[in-house]
This record gives sequence, structure tokens and C-alpha cells, in this order.
Amino acid sequence: MKTYRIAVIAGDGIGKEVIPAGIDVLTLAGAQGGFSCEFTQFGWGCDYYLQHGRMMEPDGVDRLLTFDAIYLGAIGDPRVADHISARELILPLRQRLRQWVNLRPMRLLPGISSPLAGRTAADIDMLCVRENSEGEYCGMGGRLHAGTPYEAATQTGLFTRHGIERIARYAFQRAASRPRRLLASATKSNALQHAMVLWDEVVARVAAEFPQVEFRKYHVDALCARMVTHPQTLDVIVASNLFGDILTDIGSAISGSLGVAPGGNINPDRDMPSMFEPIHGSAPDIMGKGIANPIAAIWAGAMMLDHLGEKAAHDAILRAIEQVIGDERVKTPDLGGRATTAEMTKAVTQALAARVA
Repeated sequence: MKTYRIAVIAGDGIGKEVIPAGIDVLTLAGAQGGFSCEFTQFGWGCDYYLQHGRMMEPDGVDRLLTFDAIYLGAIGDPRVADHISARELILPLRQRLRQWVNLRPMRLLPGISSPLAGRTAADIDMLCVRENSEGEYCGMGGRLHAGTPYEAATQTGLFTRHGIERIARYAFQRAASRPRRLLASATKSNALQHAMVLWDEVVARVAAEFPQVEFRKYHVDALCARMVTHPQTLDVIVASNLFGDILTDIGSAISGSLGVAPGGNINPDRDMPSMFEPIHGSAPDIMGKGIANPIAAIWAGAMMLDHLGEKAAHDAILRAIEQVIGDERVKTPDLGGRATTAEMTKAVTQALAARVA
């Protein structure tokens, strides 16, 4: 039997509640699919920071190299500044493990109501391919004259031809594999005359390699508006680190809830582990109440299995999710119901088990 070694960083807040739910589903999917997942827990995150003054162990990245994938819950705590929690755990993992693709499906599942009036599942089905290693989150910049009236800060976005070309090619490949074969590029080259002009030039060159894909370029503000007014005209979106971050939150919102939105930090070269996570954050306002929606974590786990080559298991989990959500009898509060995390998890596991019973 094939065994996959999975590093688990449940992290903070509801991450500690939804990741166990995901592990239950992944374990069942493995039993059905003839493989197993061996989970190793790492207690890193903001609680670890408050005890040790750092977000993870000094050799944390090196320790993760021995795993097939990483399953991440959520990072963030009001007691720890956001720039510390992100800069000392999430971003180092993405950058040092060369996870240069951030992949986020944005789908309105049948049974969930979109805040966009009259929209159905057929109208909202997008995939964002976000550049995950450079751009505005590369960390270049600094502050001068701190604490004085003359304090100044610079934040430099780094864009390389190599980085843009590889993310664009990955996005076009994904678009070519989907039925609509449609790709939108997010830019702001009318104002950012250096970085975004280079982005446009490189993406257009790559587009010429994929004549079967219909390619359109949008200024990012216009693209945000289009996601709200005409979501049915969008399929695959390729975007820089910052633009992709913003666009995918809009995509999750119009899909009905952040509680169902998964994400993958992908190393396409497969020489280091990729990392999969729900994108909802640690949600300290509902932490410990047992009402967090586990669907995003379960879906992220399914994405992890797909990346590991277990597509049948991925598909089975997705069908179970769709069945439970479509049935509408079990809804967590974010979906307008009263179900608990445990009840939603049980519903998904039962739907998954019934498929082979």
C-alpha cells in the first residue's frame, strides 16, 4: 500500500478544529483508495511564538523537506502582529520551498446562495493562478527615521521575466485543460509602468504558445468589478501575488462563504513539498465554539491528494462535498445554518462512505 507522509501544521484558531476534520476525511478516502496518509503534527504558529519568540523551530524548513506534502490549518492571533505571523511562517515556507503557484478554486456550489442576486453555480466557476514567490510580497524595502515626523517606508515589488513566464505558462496550461479554455490576466500597466508593463509583455508572449486559449487582459480594478457584475465571463485568472490575494477573496465572497474556499501552494517542479490550506484564516471570533465550517479544509485536503496523484480520491471527496452542500440539510452558521464542525464532518464522511457501500 502506498503511504504518503504528510506534515500537519494546524496552526491557530479554528485551524486546530478544521484540520482534524480534514484528516478524518483523508483517512477514509485513503482506505477506500488503497493508500494511506501518515500524519506528523507540528505545533508551530502564534501559540508557539508566544512561548518561544519565533513562529517555528529554527530547522523547520529543513524538517519539512522529508515530507510528501504539508497540510496547513490557519495562522494568526490578535496577540501577534500580522506581519510577524505571515513573515515568519507562511511566506518563508512558500518562498523557501519554491511553491511559486498559489492555486485557488472559486466555485459557487449548488446549495449555497451567492450574495450576487440571481447567480447560480453555472455562473461562478473560476480558478485563480496566483504568482506566489515574488511580486509585492517578496519582502524588499525598509523604514527610515522610525518614530519621527519624517518616518518613511518603502515596499518594493520584484517582478522577473522568469517568474512571470513560468506562472503565465502554468496558467495557460490549466486554462487549456478546462472546457472553456479562457484566461484573464490581471494587470495595472496604465499606472505601474515598469512592473506591470513587463508582466503584460511576458504574458502576451506566452499567450502566443496557446492559440487554443482565448486570452483577455483586464486592469485589476475592472477585473474586480467584472467578478461581481459578470462572473460567468471569467474562468482561469492569472495574477501577481498582491492582485491574486485580493481577487481570490472577492471570488470566495461571491461563492457564498470563505468557509468553503481551499487553496494550494504548489511546487510544480515537485522537488520540495507543496502545501495545502483553507484560506479562511484563524477566525478568533469563533475559535473554540465548534461551529467552524470544515469544508475548505476538507477540499484543500482533496487538492493535496490530487497533487499526490490520487485523483480518484480527490474526485470522490469533491462529490461528497457537493452532495452534502447540495442537500442543504447540514449547514454551518456561515452558510445560514446551525450545524457544528463535527456534524458537517460527519455528513461528508457518511456521504463519502456511502459511495462505496
